[in-house]
Amino acid sequence: MNTKRALLLAVIAVIGALLLFISNDIKHPVLEQKVPVKKWESKLNAEGAVVIEITPIKLSPKDREWKFEVVLNTHSVELDQDMAAISKLLDDKGNQYDLLYWQGDPPGGHHREVMLTFKPIIPTPKYIELRILNVDVLVRSYVWDISG
Repeated sequence: MNTKRALLLAVIAVIGALLLFISNDIKHPVLEQKVPVKKWESKLNAEGAVVIEITPIKLSPKDREWKFEVVLNTHSVELDQDMAAISKLLDDKGNQYDLLYWQGDPPGGHHREVMLTFKPIIPTPKYIELRILNVDVLVRSYVWDISG
């Protein structure tokens, strides 16, 4: 009789352990509240013959890199600019930060999509300004409030 009880208790313990293991893998929506990721506003500049739209992708003090998606479109101007030379990030005090690197469509053509990557600015400024220079217009300015 003691052997049956011991076997029954062992089976119950194994089943209990399996249920506990399985329940830890089940996601609990109430307990798992996700921190919302801020979606940044796209900014568009249509001066001259080129339209440039820029959308910040990563722009948090916690991000290791700040990234901006840049879309350039035209029907008359060759988009052959060196993105590293024409992209400047400024903080609210006028300090300028150079591009770390860019990825995307190579120079040329009438449509380009690139990702610009900068080091995050620490301490975080109240606002940042991304300038694109000499793309059919001397300076294009895009500003985002990042203080709150």
